[in-house]
Amino acid sequence: MQISAAAQEAGVNVQTLRYYERRGLLPRPARRASGYRDYRVDTIRVVRFIKRAQELGFSLDEIEQLIRLRGVTAGERHRVRAIAERKITEIDRKLAQLRAMRRALASLVEACRHAGAPACPIIEALND
Repeated sequence: MQISAAAQEAGVNVQTLRYYERRGLLPRPARRASGYRDYRVDTIRVVRFIKRAQELGFSLDEIEQLIRLRGVTAGERHRVRAIAERKITEIDRKLAQLRAMRRALASLVEACRHAGAPACPIIEALND
């Protein structure tokens, strides 16, 4: 299938397919006599795999590792699990950072609400 059809079927644009090829996430497709790329049906499955993994927060580097582990045997599932566990740890760290940021900002908003000084506490805190 040609690149435009593959991109449409996978729900991405043509540049995304080309980028995934350059990154090595997709194998280089065969070329037709006309020079056009000829994508296999499996390409759509791989692109959808990539997009679902991105929705879960995996980076393209992590996705590259996961792609290599597709079809892993039961005895090697620990490798996939380790990648997912690292991602969970990263998400937990980011959530903690976001909660701290929210607390700090909420405190500044509350200080702004009750401030009698002419300067805005939020602006003052950002200036410090």
